[in-house]
Amino acid sequence: MRELHALLSGLGVPVETGIFSSAPPEEYLVVTPLADTFPLHADDRPQSETQEARVSLFSKGNYLSRKNQIVRALIAADFTITARLYVGYEEDTHYHLYCIDIARTFELED
Repeated sequence: MRELHALLSGLGVPVETGIFSSAPPEEYLVVTPLADTFPLHADDRPQSETQEARVSLFSKGNYLSRKNQIVRALIAADFTITARLYVGYEEDTHYHLYCIDIARTFELED
């Protein structure tokens, strides 16, 4: 989902896929791919693909305004938000963790 990475990068927050590989800043995003599925069709030949991912926001401060900014940007870019969850505060790292699960359907090219 290159579009997702580009969208999130445009918000001014560092973003990586899978794991944040460098020293983490006060706030950052990690995108984790979750699933790639073909919706069922009567002729069993897929015409589209649904890609799902989790956007994890790690923040040492108040995460609420950033969460809202991310949600608004995702909706404006036609991503479907399938779940939102405050995971909790990590005592050892001092980060709040908030996850947003998204899905997007793409038409298959011939």
